[in-house]
Order: sequence, then C-alpha cells, then structure tokens
Amino acid sequence: MAKKKKKFYVVWKGHKRGIYGSWEDCKRQIDGFQGAQYKSFESEKEAIDAFSKSYAHSITKGGQKKKAQVNPNAKPPTKNSIVVDAAWNTRTGDMEYQGFDFNSGKLLFKKGPFKDGTNNVGEFLAIVHALALLKNHGVDLPIYSDSRTAMSWVRKKKANTKLEKTEHNQELFELIDRAEKWLEQNTYKNIILKWDTKNWGENPADFGRK
Repeated sequence: MAKKKKKFYVVWKGHKRGIYGSWEDCKRQIDGFQGAQYKSFESEKEAIDAFSKSYAHSITKGGQKKKAQVNPNAKPPTKNSIVVDAAWNTRTGDMEYQGFDFNSGKLLFKKGPFKDGTNNVGEFLAIVHALALLKNHGVDLPIYSDSRTAMSWVRKKKANTKLEKTEHNQELFELIDRAEKWLEQNTYKNIILKWDTKNWGENPADFGRK
C-alpha cells in the first residue's frame, strides 16, 4: 500500500496562527473559532509561501477574490431591532462585545476587554446580555447576531466552548455561568436572527477591525 503523502496546514485565522504538520494540530486551532481561515498544502515550501500571503490570495486564482453575489431581492433587516457583535484580538487573546439599538444607533452596552477569551464566547454573552436587557425593559425587539454558533448555544442554553480556564479569564467563566443560568431560569419572546452580511454588509455592531 502506498504511503499517504504528508500534508501541511496553514492557519491564517484561528486560536493560534501558524503552519502545522498534521490535521489534528490544525483542527485544534480552528475548532470553535468563528470565521477560521485555513488550507492544506502538498509541501512545506508551499505552506510557507502561502502563509506569507493572505488567505484570499491562496484560495483564489491570482489572488483575485470573487465578490459575494448580492441578492437584489433580499429582504432588508428590521430597523426596529438590536444588533450585537464581538471582537477577538488574535495578538493578545482579548475579547469584547457590544450591542446597539439598530434604529437609533445608540450604544446599549459594551463589555470587556476580557483576557483569554474567544469570539464565540463573546457573541454568546452579547446575545444573552441583550435578551436580559430587553426583558428588564419589557421589550420584545428582535436581536441580530452574525454568529450561528452563538445562536445555537443560546437555543441549547449552554455555551459549548472549548476555551480553557486560565488565571486571567475567571471573570469570563463566571459570566458564562451567569448567562447559562439566566437562560435556564427565564423565557423571552424575542426572535434571534442571523445577520445577512452578504446582502446587508457588516453588522452595525461590528468593531470595524477586519
């Protein structure tokens, strides 16, 4: 039987950027990371060359990234709503999240930065924060998030994160625990909707660091 050829994996966006010599090592960097960017290569030389360039250059011919096809018939977002988002700093590991009144553009809350966090955890906490805030005011506005993962966690009332506890993120785990307990103990009428980035552009709560 022919020996399986070794591949190399480049991670441009993940828990830790780099070049990895096995799928298992690569997978650890992208599991649970929203918007992970990675690709396999047949040789280490190709991987090193690709890592020095952008992800878009490596997945498109000549580095020309195709523009997403906008649907002219796409339904616009509901202006009378809340939009939430999170940001994770790949260099420091800091995470923060925020929520806005979409109609007025008013900042409703902004939390962080929290040490040793992840983007998905921030997205989850942002949705639950918005739910609790709206319930306290007796308002059933819809909430937009661009994280399907976080929306799934909210539905299941459990943050299924692989984030490891460190000496710096104790507060973050306490917030996760509080959020899960809130979901268990409360009901709400708010609809949680996926923000359609392709047709609507960036979520208005985006931190603008892409």
